[in-house]
Amino acid sequence: MMGNDTANGRPAREGGRTARKRRAILEAGAVIFLRDGYLGANVDEIAMLADVSKQTVYKQFVSKEALFLEIVSRLTNAGSDAVHGDIPELAPGGDLRGFLEDYACRQLDIVLTPRLMQLRRVVIGEVGRFPELGKALYESGPKRAMEAMAAMFERLGQGGLLLIDDYAVAASHFNWLVMSQPLNQAMLLGDAGIPAPAALRRHAADCVDMFLAAYGRK
Repeated sequence: MMGNDTANGRPAREGGRTARKRRAILEAGAVIFLRDGYLGANVDEIAMLADVSKQTVYKQFVSKEALFLEIVSRLTNAGSDAVHGDIPELAPGGDLRGFLEDYACRQLDIVLTPRLMQLRRVVIGEVGRFPELGKALYESGPKRAMEAMAAMFERLGQGGLLLIDDYAVAASHFNWLVMSQPLNQAMLLGDAGIPAPAALRRHAADCVDMFLAAYGRK
C-alpha cells in the first residue's frame, strides 16, 4: 500500500499542500503582525487570511510567538540575501569607489523599505518581553551584513585595493557610516522619513569618501 501511495503521488501532494499552507500562514502572519503589532495580531484573523483553520496554524507553529519569530527571521534573511547575495567581484583595475557606492546604495535601497522598517519598529516594541525577537533581527540583519562586508573587504584588502588591519572593524565602520543617519530618520519619522533615491545616492557617495579616506591606499 505504501508503495502504491508513493507511485500515485499522494505523499508528495500531501507534502506540497503542507508547504503551501505553511507559506500562506507566514505571508498572512506578516501582513497582520506588521499592521497590528504583536499584541494586536489575532491568530483567528491570520488563519482566515491564510485560508486555513486555527488548528492548522498551531500545528505548523507551536505558538503565536513562534510564528512571529519565524516571520522576523524570514523577512530579515530575505533582505540580507537581496543585499549580500551574489555580490559581484570587482574586476582588476575596476572602479573601487563606484563599486563601494553601488554596494552602499543597494544596502540602503533594500533595508529602507516600509515593510522592513515596520518590522524593526514592531520588534523593538516587543524586545523587552521577547528578547529572542531582537536576537533574530540582529543576527539576520546587522550581524550578517557586517560579516558579509568583512569578507568583501578582506578580498579587496588582499587584492591590494584597501589598507585594513581589522576587516571586522572596517565592516562596522562602513555599515554604520552608510546606515546610521538614514536608518534613524526612517525609524523615527516613519515612511515619510525614508530619504529619496537621489538623497541616498549622495549620502552613499559621501560615506564612501570618508571610508576611503580612512582605508584607501594613499
